[in-house]
Amino acid sequence: METIGKYRILQELGKGATAIVYLCEDPDQHQQVAVKLVDFDRGNAAVSRRLRKLFRTEGTVARRLVHPNIVRVYDAVVEEKRAYIAMEYVQGESLERFCHIERLLPMHRVIGIIFKCCLALDYAYHQGVIHRDVKPANIMLDKDDNPKITDFGLALNIHKNRNQESTFVMGMGSPAYMSPEQVKGHPLNQKTDLYSLGVLLFQMLTGRLPFQAKNQATLVYKVLNTDVPSVTQLNPNLPATLDTIVKKAMEKDLFNRYKNGAEFAKELSAVRFELVDKDDEDSGDVDQAHFSALRALEIFADFECIELWELLRLSIWREVEAEVIIFAEGVNDNHFGVLVSGRVEVSVGGKALCQLEGGEVVGEMAYLHNDSSGRHATVTTLEPCQFLEIRSAALVLSSDELQERMQKTLISRVIDRLRAANRILAQQSQQRAAYGRERLR
Repeated sequence: METIGKYRILQELGKGATAIVYLCEDPDQHQQVAVKLVDFDRGNAAVSRRLRKLFRTEGTVARRLVHPNIVRVYDAVVEEKRAYIAMEYVQGESLERFCHIERLLPMHRVIGIIFKCCLALDYAYHQGVIHRDVKPANIMLDKDDNPKITDFGLALNIHKNRNQESTFVMGMGSPAYMSPEQVKGHPLNQKTDLYSLGVLLFQMLTGRLPFQAKNQATLVYKVLNTDVPSVTQLNPNLPATLDTIVKKAMEKDLFNRYKNGAEFAKELSAVRFELVDKDDEDSGDVDQAHFSALRALEIFADFECIELWELLRLSIWREVEAEVIIFAEGVNDNHFGVLVSGRVEVSVGGKALCQLEGGEVVGEMAYLHNDSSGRHATVTTLEPCQFLEIRSAALVLSSDELQERMQKTLISRVIDRLRAANRILAQQSQQRAAYGRERLR
């Protein structure tokens, strides 16, 4: 196959479950376009009917949307055995790439991307269109950080009779990004897209979805009934304002959710204005440096890279001066940390017990055994230190894999220290016995 309709195929760009996307040349406009092609013969009759409807919807709806942050559709053709859509070619990749914990974008870029998506969805709504399938795979990102919303196959045309439109298309859409009202099959307005955009914002800030489950029924239950986790618990380096924004975007009560994309965008712009430039520009390099420092520690030798990135995201990296108390006796908390570099002294009642150097875990007993009487030892820096502070509340929200890995690592460290203490006690006992025998002589 050398052509699709009038479009000359240059190369294949990607292949999905139902469609193939090609880079093509438009001979009339002398420009490159992306052409999405689906072959109806490959699926059963029911699937073919559904795909025909999706293509007609996308062609009808998207062609009237002209916005810098929406992929422009130029042509849509539905034939007997196949259908294709010619659209703007975006040199970039989808936001899926930047939702993984090890590849998160700096905060200022995330806020800028979601800000533009807010305005694009607001524009679409004023044109009578609700997207209904906002998710990372349906938003492309070009080299200038401009998001481009695509795939309006599930879009709802609100100028038509709503009673003829289904809000939940069985087998289509993404439950993890669906609003509660969409899952319930209630009538939809622009707020359903804003909810989905809130999910995306949460994911791009934390590297995980707000609601996770092993099966779809449990996931739907959480979407309908569970409160949104705190983004600042999962990423303590984020400003507290983002917690408020994410929770408002994902409000289950429509009355309390953002009323439109412009309102959502306005609050995001306020956060972006508050950000410190140096934190924005250098955060990627700093994150990589911190990751490399952790990767070099023996304590993290068995950690997968994705687990180490997750730990780094939910922790607080501290540069601590000498003679600073990190943990104090009697204080009732259950966070702990890893001494990345430097030396600390552990003491009880003002008497030194031992010194710990870089690579050692510190304060782990308060996490493993939360004693209401508070900590039993004080940890003080002896020199400038780098310290990774891990909050227990954030760790509880992390993946099962990270929690299990951390639990095993901490227990292993405690056992190693008990064995070392036993060896010291045995040596001291032998020395006392030898001293006693010497005195008897």
